Amino acid sequence: MPEPHLRAADSDRTAVAEVLGRHMSAGRLTVAEYDERLARAYAARTYGELAELTSDLPTAEPVGSHSTATPAVAGPPAGPAGGGAWAAHGWYGSFGPWAGGASMRAAWASWLSTAVIVVGIWLITSLASDGWLYPWPIWVIGPWGLVLLAQTAGARRGTDRQPQLPHGAGN
Repeated sequence: MPEPHLRAADSDRTAVAEVLGRHMSAGRLTVAEYDERLARAYAARTYGELAELTSDLPTAEPVGSHSTATPAVAGPPAGPAGGGAWAAHGWYGSFGPWAGGASMRAAWASWLSTAVIVVGIWLITSLASDGWLYPWPIWVIGPWGLVLLAQTAGARRGTDRQPQLPHGAGN
């Protein structure tokens, strides 16, 4: 690994972000820990700051090292306005490292739990009244379910079709 005080490049920050994504997918980091470390990775200026983010994680390769066998992958521009790491945190983003997997299952589990609760409340109040009440749970679970469907469909399509850049382009 280069000396800790040397400035890191965008490709170094991206490499650390990918390592963090793999560790979150493997269950070594929670989503909250991953979010915090990812923000710090994209804000890091030196190799030392990057190394600190993965120092408690097992590594097969040193932080900041690059494999010349794999070309760089184009992603969304970094920053709050351009998307990048922040875009995947929004309700519309399914192109982050966690696009499928555990966080998508957690999102569906949250939706299902909420659906069971609100439909249960509606059912109990309808049975307690003189007739069936307006089915208001559709306004809670319907739009949310549509967004999750779109994210799930995007996660299955979007992660495989990122354009490949020649090695070194985009740095």
